[in-house]
Amino acid sequence: MTAMDPLVELEHVIARSRAAQARYELEGSQARYDRAAQAVAWAIMEPARNRVLAELAVETTGLGNVDDKIIKNHRKTLGLMRDIKDAVTWGVISDDPATGITEIARPMGVVGAIVPSTNPAATPANNIINAVKCGNSIVVAPSPKGVASCETLLGYIHAEFAKFGEDPDLVQMVPPPGSKEKTHALMQGCDKIVCTGSQNNVHRAQTAGTPAVAVGAGNATVIVDETADLAAAAEKIRASKCFDNATSCSSENAVVVVDAIHDAFVEAMAAAGGAMVEDEAAIVSAMWPDGDLNREVIAQDSDRMIAALGLCGKVPEETEYIAVRTDGIGPDHPLSGEKLSRVLAFYRVPDFDAAVETTRAIQLHQGAGHSVGLHSSDDSRPMILARVIPTSRVIVNQPHTFAVGGSFTNGMPFSLSMGCGSWGGNTTHENLHWRHYLQSTRIVREISPREPSLEDIFARYWEEVGK
Repeated sequence: MTAMDPLVELEHVIARSRAAQARYELEGSQARYDRAAQAVAWAIMEPARNRVLAELAVETTGLGNVDDKIIKNHRKTLGLMRDIKDAVTWGVISDDPATGITEIARPMGVVGAIVPSTNPAATPANNIINAVKCGNSIVVAPSPKGVASCETLLGYIHAEFAKFGEDPDLVQMVPPPGSKEKTHALMQGCDKIVCTGSQNNVHRAQTAGTPAVAVGAGNATVIVDETADLAAAAEKIRASKCFDNATSCSSENAVVVVDAIHDAFVEAMAAAGGAMVEDEAAIVSAMWPDGDLNREVIAQDSDRMIAALGLCGKVPEETEYIAVRTDGIGPDHPLSGEKLSRVLAFYRVPDFDAAVETTRAIQLHQGAGHSVGLHSSDDSRPMILARVIPTSRVIVNQPHTFAVGGSFTNGMPFSLSMGCGSWGGNTTHENLHWRHYLQSTRIVREISPREPSLEDIFARYWEEVGK
């Protein structure tokens, strides 16, 4: 028997997905959609399976660490389930007699989800939960290193589905091995693309001819001003920067510190495990030895990263991350970009105005639209950043990684995919959540006329400037 052509095999997967979705929608109910979402959530959150997925992710991708991935798989999924618990995604969403409009929930159809190796279980699970909650089927395209995690996750999901007779064809993946050709074919064959990961994939998703939601590059920059609680700021930056070895797109990549508290903050940072490194040239040479990020540094534990950077014996033994002093921004200064590692660029500036200018320059170089942070007790300063910086999110006095993608202590939707608006070349500036997997049909009835007079609209204008 000859092997099936890989693209034909994918066509069969998409066809089965489409047929399953049609049945799921035709025979759907809110209870069914909710049960399917709960099954997917429990498939990744059940403690033994969660650990297997976390261990497999680290083993096969070489990125992050097991304990943090267990926490991420659990908390991101729990938060998402809290967010969608009472969301109406089947039947009548709203019925307004005043407008005469009744809105009916409708699925997108077949969702094609492109997911990264940095979160090879948590991101697919998030996509799948949102998809089935809204009546869709889904086909996941993992990165090559994420295939094993995705296959294992889908096996757990199908086992949960089997408990109550749900159709396993609702949740499928691109048959391995992955390829750009298969990913592109999925993008063209599905009804809605959800793309998280490299900007190359994002560009292909947005030019595939299929409606797409995608994300921009992360390069979070955080300001520490003269009014900040320095010990608290240093600890939050440490916790965020080191979590899962900085695999998150929301991990701090630069800190901008005003001169008035520079020395005190460096001391606070050292107390929290951050070592200041002055030799920028040596770090850049070690991190980008051939123009690409050194794989011995990307998303590694601190001891391995320190060894790869040639810092053994040059930083304290308890060092958890390093901060490299720099003042350069732009393509010729790689520290000013995303580093996917426990390495933080450190900028010293005269005052808050200069901090804003530096942060804006970094964001315009890379990471526009994603997020910036501020550690400050001045309530007026977040608004300054919100008006000046090209960003969708200003995170105030919080660990950046935990806050941006949703936290139990803020109001952001739980997500592993952050839209970056027009600044980042995206169609949305929101955290991707269940509403991006749903569309609707509106029944429009006639109502009594609501036509205004010209005076209703123009009276003030005429009074101010004349007719």
